[in-house]
Amino acid sequence: MLKNKVAVVTGGSRGIGKAVVEVLSDNGVKVVACSKSGRGFVHEFPNLIFKKCDVRCYSSVTKLVDFTADIFGGVDILINNAGVVHRGGVEDLTIDQWNEVISTNLSGAFYCSKAVMPHLRVRGGGHIVNMSSRSAVVGFPGGAAYNASKFGLNGFTEALFLDAAPQNIKVTTIMPGRVATDFGDERPDSWQISPEDVANVVVESLLVGAAAAISKVEIRHSKTR
Repeated sequence: MLKNKVAVVTGGSRGIGKAVVEVLSDNGVKVVACSKSGRGFVHEFPNLIFKKCDVRCYSSVTKLVDFTADIFGGVDILINNAGVVHRGGVEDLTIDQWNEVISTNLSGAFYCSKAVMPHLRVRGGGHIVNMSSRSAVVGFPGGAAYNASKFGLNGFTEALFLDAAPQNIKVTTIMPGRVATDFGDERPDSWQISPEDVANVVVESLLVGAAAAISKVEIRHSKTR
């Protein structure tokens, strides 16, 4: 049962994050979602709050997590979904582009996990879901920064899974292929995975019984181009 659980969702204003916020809210979860702008989306749910947070900044992250615990009485779930992409070969990427991708996709997940774990322990356990990618196992041309961030995220999540297990905190990696969103200025296509499919997998991972944990899920599209 997820009803009345409390979740923090980063990058929750569009794409996969938006779909996760909606499906969690539909299941009765109290959600604090964030974006860099602090703007949400046009869909009102009870017990849904949007906050401004830059996951690249640890103090911004701790404020978000502490706010959630104060307003809803604790935290049970963290969805590390915030992400950016800059495409380009090693010679073409700027230092700022590299740093933005690594600090958002990898350091941001570390910051959020570090900030939320004391709150999960107080609740007797919880669940962290890291939104990775098929790009964590398969490189692509121009993916130097993005591939590095997602390969790193998978390694971080593997270690976090082992560190958190004795504290009754489950950790799951979700690895979708191409998803029908505008992420990275891509144009959604009918053959791609829907954000709602990814969000439903997130919920399924949260519903697994206490004695089991889904450590990693890879989602591929089932249609041809």
